[in-house]
Amino acid sequence: MEAGALRDKLAGVFVPISTPFRDDEEVDYDALRFNLERYAASGVLGYLALGSNGENRSLTEEEKLRVLDTIVRHKNARQVVMAGATYDAQRDTERFLEQAAGLGADFGLVLSPGYFRKQMTDEVLYRYFSSLAGSSPLPLLLYNAPGFCGVTMSPALVERLAGHANIAGMKDSASSGIENFLQFESDAFHVLAGSANFFFPAMLGGSIGGTISLANSFPKIAIDLFECGRARDEARGVPLQEKVTRVNKAISGAYGVAGVKAAMKLGGFEGGIPRRPLLPLTPEQFESLRQTLAGEGMIE
Repeated sequence: MEAGALRDKLAGVFVPISTPFRDDEEVDYDALRFNLERYAASGVLGYLALGSNGENRSLTEEEKLRVLDTIVRHKNARQVVMAGATYDAQRDTERFLEQAAGLGADFGLVLSPGYFRKQMTDEVLYRYFSSLAGSSPLPLLLYNAPGFCGVTMSPALVERLAGHANIAGMKDSASSGIENFLQFESDAFHVLAGSANFFFPAMLGGSIGGTISLANSFPKIAIDLFECGRARDEARGVPLQEKVTRVNKAISGAYGVAGVKAAMKLGGFEGGIPRRPLLPLTPEQFESLRQTLAGEGMIE
């Protein structure tokens, strides 16, 4: 992919889109389509399908493919779709990437295998990601998320992988510091922020976009922060980042996926409930979140 085209596909806000479940825990595809219609008009660049907010590990393979197909079919013409691959067996990842390409995804976002985490050395991970990239019909993005898989990608490993022709970049959700990877930002490899908590400073450091959980419920504020980063507007960006961090910590920081789904409801989207073993917010927790968001001016 040419440098300009790659940048255009990644420079913006991605919603790590939630999978709504009905009260019987079945996927609510009507609700998903409703959300996609609203997101399509919001200005977000695209979606991370089947990420942690999408409860990837709680979906069957058939559900994963149907959710991804629904997202691809109901995005607007300019929007971009990343398909999240969170498997421990390489053959499963290879199969999924083939299927995701067939459904029309633009990128595959690949998490490090974590079950045998003690054996996930740089050499093992280099072979995993580079051989996947060599066979994948989709350009790949690395996903550094030790909070989910227990494996932290080293800067030395990312530097080696950044030179692969079919690895287009990475999403960094680690709290260890995205600055460790921004040094590898180039026309052929883009580093995306994986948290609203450091979105603006990441952009000041060279990132061109991010997958922002907060955009599930409040896409406008995530886009506003992106525009501050793109303009390098510290006068607006610094206080807006402080507000975004407070709001994000009150939602996903305090309650995880259940908080994201509750905030979506408060923001006018269809969040539904999380799938077991996760619990929805209690009425008391929901009211506390509502009051916090009202106090921040996010809702009336």
